[in-house]
Amino acid sequence: MSMQRPNIIFIVADDLGFADLGCYGGRDAPFGRVSPVLDGLAAKGIRFTQGYANSPVCSPTRFALMTARYQYRLRGAAEEPIHSRSRGSATLGLPPAHPTMPSLLRDAGYRTALIGKWHLGSLPHFGPLRSGYDEFFGPMSGGVDYFTHCDSSGQHDLWTGEEDKQQEGYLTDLLSRRAVDYVERMAGGAADAPFFLSLHYTAPHWPWETRDDAAKAPAIKDNLFDLAGGNIHVYRRMIHHMDEGIGWIMAALEKHGLADNTLVVFTSDNGGERFSDNWPLVGGKMDLTEGGIRVPWIAHWPAVIAPGGQSAQHCMTMDWSATVLDAAGVQAAPEHPLDGVSMLPVLRDSATRFDRPLHWRMNHRDQRALRDGDWKYLRVDGNDYLFNIPADERERANLGKREPERLTAMREAWDAWNATMPAIPGDATVSLGYSVKDMPQR
Repeated sequence: MSMQRPNIIFIVADDLGFADLGCYGGRDAPFGRVSPVLDGLAAKGIRFTQGYANSPVCSPTRFALMTARYQYRLRGAAEEPIHSRSRGSATLGLPPAHPTMPSLLRDAGYRTALIGKWHLGSLPHFGPLRSGYDEFFGPMSGGVDYFTHCDSSGQHDLWTGEEDKQQEGYLTDLLSRRAVDYVERMAGGAADAPFFLSLHYTAPHWPWETRDDAAKAPAIKDNLFDLAGGNIHVYRRMIHHMDEGIGWIMAALEKHGLADNTLVVFTSDNGGERFSDNWPLVGGKMDLTEGGIRVPWIAHWPAVIAPGGQSAQHCMTMDWSATVLDAAGVQAAPEHPLDGVSMLPVLRDSATRFDRPLHWRMNHRDQRALRDGDWKYLRVDGNDYLFNIPADERERANLGKREPERLTAMREAWDAWNATMPAIPGDATVSLGYSVKDMPQR
């Protein structure tokens, strides 16, 4: 490739719903536009309308993100999700010996950093610096308070490298400012050594705190799920704080002349939680209905991506990890071939389309799904469904009885795929933060 290898910034929001951003149909908040920066990146880049997460819950998706492979291949990803009770476990995490997107990039000469949430196992057995990152700043667990930076067990959980470090401030802003600092430092570094930054926000994940809510933190610390707190106004402000920080990072890239050849990818680790807007989708986090797995995918790379692109190409998290490696000219490790498929041809030409069947399974409620073309096969609680997604994105019109042959064929295709994956282990756990006792289901 004659072109210089790109810098890469892979941004992941936490529990962001499909329609929470303006560019995905989200409406304005009383304070104005919720996500003007991300809307601008989509307008100047490409936006995917049929993009998915590898799982409807956080840590399994992150295994897929890191390895560009189906998460079911690794024991830790069978946890839905990894719980703070498993701190110190030698099995529930991303094995340091397994090649990862950052380790492959680092071996190819990239400088690598994770700023933000890890959630792939705890020290001493697991950690970002053991899986390919040169630098780490952020929490190791699934959720932390935005001000005290304590996890759901009450332990402080904000790290610099492998040292637990106290730092004052609202976590979303701390992550954004650290990312700006990283860009500034990398801009002054070796011109022939591009950088790869994973920026994994905890926003807009619970607890429901904006930049102005420090006074709420003491009351929340013993119930981070904040079940009696939050509302759509706080939630949308949390997204707006994240969006603002992404604006600071884009400004730093512009200042140093790096924006043109930096691939910026933005997504969510799974579908929306209790205050999210998922319209027109049904369901949310923990569900294999579309609202649990269909997420925003935005890519901005002016040197390669024409502005104003939109694509209905089917893709999922691990495909974007494969895309990052492809854009960097990096090959997979032979003993760990990728399950992900590169989206680089679509980035070069938004009209490009190819067949991409996508598979999921969940221990929770014995769920399974296969999206293949216009069709989706879904099982929940032992019930099988067949939906034509373009015609019925809300998955309300079950066509299984009308098209029994298609349902059978898709069920068999899912079974054939599942036979290539390890079984769900008997000791795998499902952790739900709340139930119908806390809020009614639809």
